[in-house]
Amino acid sequence: MSEATKKVKEAEAILRHWREAVPDDRFAHLVKDAGRGLTRALQMRLTEHSVSFGHWTFLRILWVEDGLTQRELSERAGLMEPTTFSALKAMEQLGYVVRRQQPDSRKKVYVFLTDTGRALREKLVPLAEEVNQIALEGIDPATIAATRDMLLKMILNLAADEEKQSREERRMPSTRQISSLLDRARPARAPADAKPLALSKRG
Repeated sequence: MSEATKKVKEAEAILRHWREAVPDDRFAHLVKDAGRGLTRALQMRLTEHSVSFGHWTFLRILWVEDGLTQRELSERAGLMEPTTFSALKAMEQLGYVVRRQQPDSRKKVYVFLTDTGRALREKLVPLAEEVNQIALEGIDPATIAATRDMLLKMILNLAADEEKQSREERRMPSTRQISSLLDRARPARAPADAKPLALSKRG
């Protein structure tokens, strides 16, 4: 069985799972499976140009705004800084980007596209557009527009929830604060070498 045939059978199995086994399962799982399919389709095309999906993530950000710091790239890509550092180091070796420090800020490292990295845009963006066209084939434009609006609203709702959770966490006392409060609430203990008080005698 060829790799392409294997992928088709995997997709068919996913469809059966959603339509028969768990037609009312959580929406997050459905979005994840759709995203996984889009990612695989793009990865196959990027591989033909010797570009990894991880590098694509940073390239598409830098094509929009060049000269970002490593931290800014991490935040926009939704990745940890060590992961970003490793990817940018590899991209620099491939000649896609250069990292530079500015004279006014030695602590920050800025990332700039090279001519090679910038030229990849003309080759790679059409591949992503092709994947999107394939994924949306046979779907009514009104449904596509409604789904897009729905997903954007979901993103906004989840961002608002994250902000709310963050505010609530900031209001919650830390473990150290709780421990301190408990210590103050406990009755004071007599020293181990303290002598018991003598009872006064009457009469």
